[in-house]
Amino acid sequence: MQSLPRIALYQPDIPGNTGTILRLAACLGLGVDIIEPAGFRFDDKVLKRAGMDYLELASLARHKDWQAFEDWRSGRRLVLLTTGAELAYTDFSYRCDDILLFGRESAGVPQEVHKCADARLVIPLVKEARSLNLAISVAMVAGEAMRQIRG
Repeated sequence: MQSLPRIALYQPDIPGNTGTILRLAACLGLGVDIIEPAGFRFDDKVLKRAGMDYLELASLARHKDWQAFEDWRSGRRLVLLTTGAELAYTDFSYRCDDILLFGRESAGVPQEVHKCADARLVIPLVKEARSLNLAISVAMVAGEAMRQIRG
């Protein structure tokens, strides 16, 4: 079986978003990496409500901090989604071994994480808009990656 990209969440703040992302990943067959600390407990009711019974199907790995994640990723290409990028997520060629990294809802990722990214992508928005919901952003980018990889 062909390997597929993974979704990584850097210190997520909102349990409902994380639950929705875990459900999405379970349905698409993608793994999820949580880089801790998270802004909630993993027995949170909102996380469980958003993930529903799909949480048992999700392939979830938790990393105690950024360094533990970096040690684990072992050369896989890190693709950061950030408002600070210029290349649109639809203009990028995804690979099976990519890790799609999304920052905290409240603060994105720190500069040290930006420096580690192999690629930086943006979801273009109209100038009046600040941002999209994290779960929607993950769905858009994961969908494009899967479209390219699976054809």
